[in-house]
Order: sequence, then C-alpha cells, then structure tokens
Amino acid sequence: MDSIAENLEAVRARIAAAGARAGRPVDAVRLLAVSKTYGPAAVRAAAAAGQRRFGENRVQEAAAKIPECPGRLEWHLIGHLQSNKAAAAARLFDWVHSVDSAKLLEALDRQAGEAGRTLQALVQVNVSGERSKSGLAPGEAAAVLALGNRLRNVQVCGLMAIPPLAEDPEKARPFFRKLRELRDRWAAELGLELPELSMGMTHDLDVAIEEGATFVRVGTGIFGAREHPAEGAGEA
Repeated sequence: MDSIAENLEAVRARIAAAGARAGRPVDAVRLLAVSKTYGPAAVRAAAAAGQRRFGENRVQEAAAKIPECPGRLEWHLIGHLQSNKAAAAARLFDWVHSVDSAKLLEALDRQAGEAGRTLQALVQVNVSGERSKSGLAPGEAAAVLALGNRLRNVQVCGLMAIPPLAEDPEKARPFFRKLRELRDRWAAELGLELPELSMGMTHDLDVAIEEGATFVRVGTGIFGAREHPAEGAGEA
C-alpha cells in the first residue's frame, strides 16, 4: 500500500500547483479520495497517509465498508441516490453530492432529523445536457436550491457536476466554468450561501481547480485502476 501514500502526495502536489496558477490559497480545495470498488484496506492505507475525506458511489457498498474503516473519517456520497435509500444515506454519510430532486432533498432532511444528524448537500446539475448523466437541468436546479432555505437538517452548500468524458482536459473547462457561473448567479438571485463546487476528477482536476472547484474527486489517481468501474459514477 506504499503506492497509495505516494499517489496521494502526487495528487496533493497537482492540487497545490493548480491552485497557485489560479491564485487560490492551498486550503481552498479539498481532496475527496473516491474509494468505491476498493476495499477497506485501501481506505486504511490512505487514512494512514493523512487522507480524511472519502467518496462512495453506492449506499450498499458503503454500508459494508465503513464499519471496517477508521472512525475519524468523513464520508461523501457521490453516486445517484434514490429517495427510498435516503434513510441509509442519512446515517452513513456526512455529505451527499448528488441531490437531483426536491423529493430527495426533503427525504434526506426528514431522515437526517430522525437520525439526529445534520447533512451537507450539493445539488447535481447536468451542465452538458447528456441523457446519460444524472442531475437537474439548469432550468430546474434553482427551485431545488431554494428549498434549502426551508430545511432543518440538511444544509445545501453548493453544486456538483460531471462534464462529458474527453481525453483532453481542456474540453471540460467550459462545463466547469458554466457550473461556477450558475452557482454565482443563483447565490445572488436566491440570497443563498453556496460556497462549494464539486467538480474535477483524476484527469481534469487541474482545470477544475483553475475554474473554482472546492472539491475534486479522485479515485484511480490515488488507488489505481479499477477492475470493474462503476457506471454513472461521479469520479474517474
């Protein structure tokens, strides 16, 4: 597992360099180590190397894995979540990056209240309009964000997006920029604080940071190639 520590160091160096190019402080961007499909041993190795935040794609996998991992970690759900799994998600995760409906947001609020917890949430926006991507169309997202003003147990903190897959990271830049511009507009129009932007993965995190990412989601760049990549995932 020594390579995980080395990979983490390399990813952190990339984050710092991208932040410096954009004139952003080193603590402006948080690294989310996406541990989906990797076992608890990989999480423990990353945690031993100082990584605290981890991302999972599926509630069922996380429910089996989290009890086998150190207790001091922060867990983020980045995959699509159905409302009927909101109760489990509200108990397992600290953050949900993939809210894509008012129904889901209300279910998370209710279930977090029953669990005596407070959740942080991001609204996922389909900035590319691809049918294969989860997330709200830009024209629908503002209404879901506005609902955050009426919730007691969920704090809506910002937006998440997954750009179209492209070999050239620069092709993702317009989509990252669009998400930032939407966030700025909605924060002003709705009077909300929306400081967070979850965008950027292993191959394009540098561009995402230059465009304002506050979370980058990195799995293969830390843990290595997956044997069975999960479909519809919020990380590459």
